[in-house]
Amino acid sequence: MATPPVVASELDRLWARLRAVTPARIGLQRAGAATTTRETLAFQAAHARARDAVEAPFDADGLEAAIAAHGLKPLRLKSRADDRTAYLARPDLGRALDDASRARLAAAAKGFDLVFVLADGLSARATTTHAPPLIEAALPALVAEGWRVGPAAIVERGRVAIGDEIGAGLGAALVAMLIGERPGLTTPDSLGVYLTWAPRLGRSDAERNCLSNIRPEGLPYAEAARRLVHLCREARRLRLTGVGLKDESQAALPVAGPAPTLAPPGSARSA
Repeated sequence: MATPPVVASELDRLWARLRAVTPARIGLQRAGAATTTRETLAFQAAHARARDAVEAPFDADGLEAAIAAHGLKPLRLKSRADDRTAYLARPDLGRALDDASRARLAAAAKGFDLVFVLADGLSARATTTHAPPLIEAALPALVAEGWRVGPAAIVERGRVAIGDEIGAGLGAALVAMLIGERPGLTTPDSLGVYLTWAPRLGRSDAERNCLSNIRPEGLPYAEAARRLVHLCREARRLRLTGVGLKDESQAALPVAGPAPTLAPPGSARSA
C-alpha cells in the first residue's frame, strides 16, 4: 500500500519538533523560491549580532574584579595591536605583547603549574560573561589536587598564541587560554579554551587542546570545567598537549530536551 503524501501541516509539525532541539537554521519557511520576510529579517538580525560581537568593547576592568573575587591575582596586559581595527587587520599583532606588558610580565612572580590567560579575541562578551564562571567551576578541583595556579593574565586584543609568550614569561608548565571565539549566526558569545603544555614562542595549533562553544546553551560551565581539569591532569601526566593528548573523559554533551520521535509520514503519531 502506497504511503499517503505528507500534507503541509504535518511537515510544519515535524520541522517544529526538530527546531526545538537545535538552534540551527533548518526548515525555514519559504515564499516561492525565496525565504519569507520573517526568515530574512531573522537572518539579518543574527548577522548583525555577530558583527556587533566582533566590535564590542572589552570590559577588562569588570573582568579583573570578577577574577579577583575568585582569589586569583589579575595581571593586566596588552598586545601590540593599538586598536580594534589593527587587531582585525593584523592578526600577528595580537599574538605578541607590547613593550610595557613585557616589562610587567618580566617583573611578575615565576614558577607555576598552571596559568589562565583571558583575552577578548573575536567576542569580548564571551570572555567577560563565561570565563569567570568557568574558572569558578574548575578552580576548586585544581586547588584540591595541589596545582600551583599563577596570576590570571587579562589581555586586551589578544590572539591564542599570545598565551605562549605569557605562559613562558611566568614559568608555567601549562597555560589555559580563555578567548572569545569567532561569532556565528546563533553563537555570538561562544568561549574557547586552548590548553598548551610547556608554552613557548613558536608553538603550533597541533600542540594545543581545545574546548569549544562554552556557554549555557552549548557546553555548560560544570561540564567544561570537568573536561578542562581532566585535560590538565592528563597533560601533566603525559607532559604534552595537542594531537598526542586525546579527551577521553567521555563527556555526555547536553541537549536542549528529549530528541523527537518522528513517526513515518501519514501515521497516527504524525497527525
